[in-house]
Amino acid sequence: MTRFTPWLIDLALIAVAVLDLIADTGETSLIERTVGGIACAALLLRRRFPLLAYLLTLPGSWILANLAAPAIALYTLAERTKNRALLVAAVLGTSIAAAAPFPLGPVDDRPATVVSFAYSLAWAGAPVLLGQLMQTRRDLKARLVEIEEARDHERQLHAQAVLARERAQIGREMHDVVAHQVSLIAVRAGALQVAATDADAIDAARTIRRLSVDTLDELRHMVTLLRAAGGQSTELTPQPTLADLRKLLDSSGIEVEFSGTLPDDLGAPGQRTIYRTVQEALTNVRKHAPGATATVQLWHDTEHFGVTVTNTEPTRPAVALPSSRHGLVGLAERAELLGGTFRSGPTIDRGYRAELRLPR
Repeated sequence: MTRFTPWLIDLALIAVAVLDLIADTGETSLIERTVGGIACAALLLRRRFPLLAYLLTLPGSWILANLAAPAIALYTLAERTKNRALLVAAVLGTSIAAAAPFPLGPVDDRPATVVSFAYSLAWAGAPVLLGQLMQTRRDLKARLVEIEEARDHERQLHAQAVLARERAQIGREMHDVVAHQVSLIAVRAGALQVAATDADAIDAARTIRRLSVDTLDELRHMVTLLRAAGGQSTELTPQPTLADLRKLLDSSGIEVEFSGTLPDDLGAPGQRTIYRTVQEALTNVRKHAPGATATVQLWHDTEHFGVTVTNTEPTRPAVALPSSRHGLVGLAERAELLGGTFRSGPTIDRGYRAELRLPR
């Protein structure tokens, strides 16, 4: 679909206003031409200063009666502001100016003045109603885009939840089958180490038992990861670290204030948990607090380290969508796996706060 550039539209509207001025005025005085020229030129300001553009067209409504320029200015003002009181005042101001005689003097025909005011009121109200309609259309279009994005995100969360259940099933099977058999190997190797008399047999039994124990430790770690609630599909790929945190903040679509540092020797599990906590918190801000800003603060002391994510009160109503509610539960389980805690809840200023605390 072909779209005209804004400056072409402005030039076309100014041309319409000038033609209307020429057609309606005919033989005019200097003051009428000046006022009409100012009203037409004021349309150049309508995009950046709609109220100023309207005020500059107001004298034209009084001196030159009804013009296209005031109607265009009223439409722009209505399309760009949500102040209903201002719009009512603008309609009344234009109607009174158009109905009042020029120059001012005694009103000889009051019924004619009332009829003129009523006509002017309808003429001034039409572009305002049209401007409000276009503003509502634009807001609804943006809202539909936001709802569709929220639905896409919800579908991704559902797919991740399905994957997490499958991984939990795999974890249970690994624990029930593999871990049990490796445990038997470790027990038998320990018994052989005690019962054997040959030095080589004792050394071989000791090696088998040590490798079995190491294998069990690794296996338990893998089972824990597989059964962790809210597992992400990206965990099967190279995991994010603190170096990826800035990219996450920049791509979140939220105004975020970032501060604080963490120890340089922080391990991969701690970095991954910090990253996932910030990721889930920002996802919840975008989903449940549209228009809010967020603060991400990293911190550490001699015994603990962590991150605190706080968001302000939402500026727009949130879209009511079904939620699996696994995100915060998964963060709490991640923190518990590392011996830490995760807490979240509303703040006194109607915002929300999420805090991860892990031992060093």
